[in-house]
Amino acid sequence: MKLSELEFCLEDFLTYCQSKGLSLKTIAAYEQSLKLFVVYLKNEHEVERINDVRTGHLRQYILYVQQRGKYSVVNTEASKMVNFPERRTDYKKPVSNVTVNNYTRNIKVFFNWLRQEGELSKNPFESVTPIRTVRRKKVGLGHDEFKRLLEQFDYTTFHGYRNKVIVMLLQDTGMRISECLEILVESIDFQHKMILLSKTKGNKERYIYYSPVMARELKHYLKFKDRYTETELLFPTRKGTRLTVHSFEKQLRDASNRIGLHVYPHLLRNNFARHYLLNGGDFYTLSRILGHSSVTVTEEAYMDLSHEEIGQKYQNHSPLGKWKAE
Repeated sequence: MKLSELEFCLEDFLTYCQSKGLSLKTIAAYEQSLKLFVVYLKNEHEVERINDVRTGHLRQYILYVQQRGKYSVVNTEASKMVNFPERRTDYKKPVSNVTVNNYTRNIKVFFNWLRQEGELSKNPFESVTPIRTVRRKKVGLGHDEFKRLLEQFDYTTFHGYRNKVIVMLLQDTGMRISECLEILVESIDFQHKMILLSKTKGNKERYIYYSPVMARELKHYLKFKDRYTETELLFPTRKGTRLTVHSFEKQLRDASNRIGLHVYPHLLRNNFARHYLLNGGDFYTLSRILGHSSVTVTEEAYMDLSHEEIGQKYQNHSPLGKWKAE
């Protein structure tokens, strides 16, 4: 079937994203949101050419998505016979403003790329601003909750002890789970207590650092691991293959559910950042550790400390409080 001009450009954009080495997760997000928008333009406005797209199309699409609700807009009708969206418990429930803003951002990125490629003289969506959202405070884990979580893993089994060490390392370093599961044993520098991450978001190598407590645990784990598998992967499956993010997320979710918590890998990354700041760390160094593109990204992500936490941080760093009374 012959592709329309918009469909052809979309396929070209996705190929470009692959050539730039963007993560599969990022490319999938682009593909999903952009294909839905292209289908909308065709079905609702009979628009298939780039230069026929107008600013109002995006504004009307946003309203369309909000009115239709979750999973009611599909790329092809045939997909309904495979995914059965109407069986979901959240089918047609309101789409959050955060999700709508993500769609808008992805669409604007695509049309910016078209402009850079010379296909457009101007991005028609430059003037479309994000919907204002209410910032939700990030949920954290306290020391006791973290200890209870670790106790849910059976240390006598390979996968149980492996999962415990992964959880500890995520909490101690703030790395992404996708980065963690790609670590090779040879990337660990025990002398300087750091690990080289080679496969990262944005494909930029960086070092992460770990504590003496984590160093002792890693040394013990490596001896344990070598009795089960010979792979160079730090956190493999029992068969020596790569542990998938999806598999670990499920095991972590099951463990946390047993104690009435909802813990996922990114929560541990957030928890690391929060406690790093509360313990006196600065945003610049935290940004480098987390692998953010700029300090601004880090500040926007972690500016939601509670009044109590801000008060605690103040007491730890008050100039007068640090001076000795004369």
